Amino acid sequence: MTTITPKPENLASLIFFIRGEKVLLDTDLAVLYGVEARALNQAVARNRKRFPDDFMFQVSEDEYEHIRSRFVTTSDAKDSNSSQSVMSTRKHRGLAYRPYAFTEQGVAMLSSVLRSPRAVEVNIAIMRTFVQLRRLMDSNRDLARKIEAMEMRYDEQFSAIFDAIKQLIADDQDRKAKPKRPIGFI
Repeated sequence: MTTITPKPENLASLIFFIRGEKVLLDTDLAVLYGVEARALNQAVARNRKRFPDDFMFQVSEDEYEHIRSRFVTTSDAKDSNSSQSVMSTRKHRGLAYRPYAFTEQGVAMLSSVLRSPRAVEVNIAIMRTFVQLRRLMDSNRDLARKIEAMEMRYDEQFSAIFDAIKQLIADDQDRKAKPKRPIGFI
């Protein structure tokens, strides 16, 4: 079984945005924890009360097809750290299988269900990844706010220029509309 080094840069590509939540799929988590997906799901099933719907949910067929369409599912991936190799383990699960998606809270709850040293190490890396993604999203929001403020400020400055241009155009039209002096001798 291939394992992924639990570092934020390796985990970010495994996080999907489904139903308005950032989630990790059970098959990816199983690879990270070094266990079979079946074993991970059995541990969750034994502790189902710890995983309400906002911690974990099963993806729909459409959501799963959308996820699968994002990856090439080849079994001979060269880079064991790539999400491509993780997706390759899924194709053997069959078309009827739809994975479970774990939110950030669900992944944190997994640490109380899976108590191996590897699980602790992986959970720490996953939490750091979620924090980095949150910071990135916040910095993008700040940037959007700054751009919007600049647009408003420059719109005000440019509105004065546009008013001056409109006035010049209106003056020119008034000048053209006035009757011209006749040419020649009177």
